[in-house]
Amino acid sequence: MRVLLISKACVVGAYQRKLEEIATHPDLELTVVVPPRWGALVLERAYERGYTLHVEPVAFNGHFHLHFYPRLGAVLQRWRPEVVHIEEEPYDFVTWHALRLAQRCNARALFFSWQNIPRRYPFPFSYFEQYTLRQASAGIVGNQESLNIWRAKGFTKPLHLIPQFGVDPDIFTPPSTRPARPFTVGYAGRLVPEKGVDVLLQAVAQLPQEVHVQIAGTGSEQGRLKKLTAQLGLSARVIFRATLPSTQMPTFLAGLDAFVLPSRTQSNWKEQFGRVLIEAMACGVPVIGSECGEIPNVIGDAGLIFPEGDVAALSAHLQKLLGDTELRRTLSAAGRLRVLEHYTQKQVAEETVEVYRSLVG
Repeated sequence: MRVLLISKACVVGAYQRKLEEIATHPDLELTVVVPPRWGALVLERAYERGYTLHVEPVAFNGHFHLHFYPRLGAVLQRWRPEVVHIEEEPYDFVTWHALRLAQRCNARALFFSWQNIPRRYPFPFSYFEQYTLRQASAGIVGNQESLNIWRAKGFTKPLHLIPQFGVDPDIFTPPSTRPARPFTVGYAGRLVPEKGVDVLLQAVAQLPQEVHVQIAGTGSEQGRLKKLTAQLGLSARVIFRATLPSTQMPTFLAGLDAFVLPSRTQSNWKEQFGRVLIEAMACGVPVIGSECGEIPNVIGDAGLIFPEGDVAALSAHLQKLLGDTELRRTLSAAGRLRVLEHYTQKQVAEETVEVYRSLVG
């Protein structure tokens, strides 16, 4: 079975472990098309065993809805896939373009979606969406709300609920020792209003001086957050770091005693998954998340949840973790177990391969 997977997300090195796991299935030959970079992210070559990583120039780089691979037709003619897996939303031009090309070589095509807010798109994106929903042979969605949306929009073919990526528990693993240090809370991700990092800072300001914070990421809110840090008197307790390469995340997480994802819903956005949560859980770091979007479903009973924007509730959770070593141990073990049961790259790969097999009979 020849599979061609198209994924700009796989410029991230850690995500390529899923590709290696897919390639371990002996009945499958995998080729993966990635751009040389996506926006500011340059292709990280980290895990390339067992499959072909084909780097293909992309037009309109960094534009989610408009980008496409001008030479994709020649790539399909060369590899003659039976399945074309387009890891893009149904309404994007790249999905329509790849689907049309897949049809020309009689390949079955499927899309991937994180979309968890019902939307209506202007032409031509509404046309791309309608065409994809009519012509795709299957779809994979990353959360339950996305599945409900595409069913409501009329997609009647198979839809499979599978996260786009898991984690490798041999890479994201608890450290063998935890050196003496201040109680450290972490956040990693974009510094934008919807991520709620200001809520985390305000919550920490209510805690004892021994609580420190590590924030890894960049974004439009960076200046405001640094100013807020100074206003709250936290400058000596908060460290801002640049966005980390995916391969450095295990080391960052190993230095934390708790991880917080304080996202808050906006009119046009809510958390679609929160992958960094499962990375932290795999590393045995207790996690705290807001009620935004998919966060409670990802954490389950393996962490703590607080209402969006509730500074007092988040502060109380952190205070509880600070003073209760046994609770930290319990959540550390529960988080790791939840990842092993639901969110490993191997499990995601196996479920994805089963979708491929269902398409070729």
